Amino acid sequence: MRRTSALGRYGEEVATRYLEGLGLVIVERNWRCSDGEIDILARDGSTLVVVEVKTRSSLAFGHPAEAITPRKMRRLRHLAFRWLTDHEVHAPSVRLDAISIIQGVSGAPRIEHMPGVE
Repeated sequence: MRRTSALGRYGEEVATRYLEGLGLVIVERNWRCSDGEIDILARDGSTLVVVEVKTRSSLAFGHPAEAITPRKMRRLRHLAFRWLTDHEVHAPSVRLDAISIIQGVSGAPRIEHMPGVE
């Protein structure tokens, strides 16, 4: 297993626990289709929340949020529409969130939640 994929899975687990702690209900994790992948789908009341998670072990290659580009957000919006269509789900509203996680060599991870990223 590559170190980066293990770090990514760890970050998604941290993000899932964080979101559950906020009261969101996790609907699905790592949903894949031919167009890409959604890290986490959750419900916040009647809102479907589509979450992109970026995890780094340091800031040596930049802040994790820097990897969440406008192009990535357009793709995430497309994937959200695809998920809703494929699952025949009607959500009154959809929100795109980003979560950045920095896990250094020791200590608790630093979590930054950016709700409603456009």
